[in-house]
Amino acid sequence: MALLAVVSAVGLLVDDRTLVGAPIWAKPLKFAVSFVAYCLTLAWMLQFTTRGRKSGWWAGTVVAATSLVEIVIITGQVIRGTRSHFNRRTPFDATLYDVMAGTVAVLWLATLIVAVLLFRSTIADRASALAIRVSVALGVAGAGLGFLMTQPTPAQRRTPSGIVGAHSVGVPDGGPSMPLTGWSTTGGDLRIPHFVGMHALQLIPLTLMALVALGVRIPRLRDERIRARLVAVAGAVYAAVLALLTWQALRGQPLIHPDGATLGAAGLIAAAAALGTTAVLRLPVDRSGDDLTPEAAKQPVG
Repeated sequence: MALLAVVSAVGLLVDDRTLVGAPIWAKPLKFAVSFVAYCLTLAWMLQFTTRGRKSGWWAGTVVAATSLVEIVIITGQVIRGTRSHFNRRTPFDATLYDVMAGTVAVLWLATLIVAVLLFRSTIADRASALAIRVSVALGVAGAGLGFLMTQPTPAQRRTPSGIVGAHSVGVPDGGPSMPLTGWSTTGGDLRIPHFVGMHALQLIPLTLMALVALGVRIPRLRDERIRARLVAVAGAVYAAVLALLTWQALRGQPLIHPDGATLGAAGLIAAAAALGTTAVLRLPVDRSGDDLTPEAAKQPVG
């Protein structure tokens, strides 16, 4: 995946073709980078499994293998100059899309197995256990949101065109979009909650790592209970944001043009985050943690 990311970046520079309103090599680049983060994170998490380690090894191998199949199809279709996702224009394209859809489903099930193993494992540090379990649960949910894109749009039902499914809601794919991400600026975009949900795998553990690092200077954060409860607040807020982004996309609303309902919900989430964080930081500290030295506070998560 890392090698393909480099190849795709070169492709962006030397190949000026576009597909559905975006540079043709943008999709393999984004998928390759995303798979690097996804697979490395799952591999890191698997070291915390204390039960079913062999099953975890097989599940991780399946994730790697299905990722490879998907990226090969995506890149192959780019070389051919045609779409990989939602493409049923020819029997060959339809077969490739069906194979890719099947591998995605298997990848999701393998990730679910990893999640179950992590929930059943014994992880000594409560904050680490919560960060890992919350992040993998949100990651599974975010990956599952991708299946919403496979449904035909109303326009596709009225006028079959060989394309079944879409990223955008309320507008055709390939319209005006945000730089870099390619997310629609005129309609809803289901890639947004899909992306945000999947990358909870990285962001929630990174939040805990930041708390551990801050514990060197802030004694209160050396208390394992405080860290665990702050992770719980972060997980709840992240889940609420994911639900809000999904609701916004399904209503055909662009991320950068929220209406009053979306802004009101976002405000409530922000207020809940502030109140929850304040309440946790006001809890009494476990005095046994006062003996924790700055060196000990720097110990890695888990």
